[in-house]
Amino acid sequence: MKVTVVGAGAVGASCAEYIAIKDFASEVVLLDIKEGYAEGKAMDLMQTASLNSFDTKITGVTNDYSKTAGSDICVITSGIPRKPGMTREELIGINAGIVKTVSSSLIEHSPNTIIIVVSNPMDTMTYLVHQSTNLPKNRIIGMGGALDSARFKYRLAEALEAPISDVDGMVIGGHSDTGMVPLTSHATRNSVKVSEFLSEERLEQVAADTKVGGATLTKLLGTSAWYAPGAAVSGLVQAIACDQKKIYPCSTLLEGEYGLNDICIGVPVILGKNGIEKIVDIPLSEAEKAHMQSSAEGVRKTNGLLNVEA
Repeated sequence: MKVTVVGAGAVGASCAEYIAIKDFASEVVLLDIKEGYAEGKAMDLMQTASLNSFDTKITGVTNDYSKTAGSDICVITSGIPRKPGMTREELIGINAGIVKTVSSSLIEHSPNTIIIVVSNPMDTMTYLVHQSTNLPKNRIIGMGGALDSARFKYRLAEALEAPISDVDGMVIGGHSDTGMVPLTSHATRNSVKVSEFLSEERLEQVAADTKVGGATLTKLLGTSAWYAPGAAVSGLVQAIACDQKKIYPCSTLLEGEYGLNDICIGVPVILGKNGIEKIVDIPLSEAEKAHMQSSAEGVRKTNGLLNVEA
């Protein structure tokens, strides 16, 4: 199992670290355009191998896609990160060109790969990979919902004053501050609906805090977060690599599911060796349906800024 991570910045390096520590891949290739940067990150990470007891080989390369050849899974984290006050949508001009070039280069050397898109605006970047490549839809996955759901569960556990292992919840919709749809009606504490423990007002606050989870961290850190995004990516990679058949909310191309067409947006999917094995249809409340439609409109608006022919 060979995994390539493009972009050796904070998110990419964190992703590579978590994949290596889980020890399910034989090799992780870390690629960056900055001379020596990926090589340095890879060396630093490899020097933790004996300390963290993993045998995964981490290789760093500078813009040499031939070293990524034969990758089973490729993760695209490259692009500029958010700064305080920026929306994910504002990154589209620069990141679209980067993602298009990177995905083309990866597929040239690994035609059978599965691509996971992390670069923002993530849903639109996932759609761009669909539009600019010939990969089947099951092999193009946008990572947003897994991270948003982790942030949702963190806020739920906080509100419940419960251990996070007791809490389950999911966020679907667009990966944006306004587009996320935290499914409070489906959230549970050890199989009991959280509405049994929390007032509607408190649940609304949890949902609101979840939506601005990334912006909150960007304001505190001065740049995008990296630990949770890296861990979220590693979870998707492991689910595919180990054929776990786990359910994650991921951005995928919809063709009628959830009443939407020709759009990449977060919905529950089953992940296995073929990438997206199945889109899972779950019942939504009328409010959640309305939020999902509104979220889709926002994603379409951002998609409209793409020049796919460029």
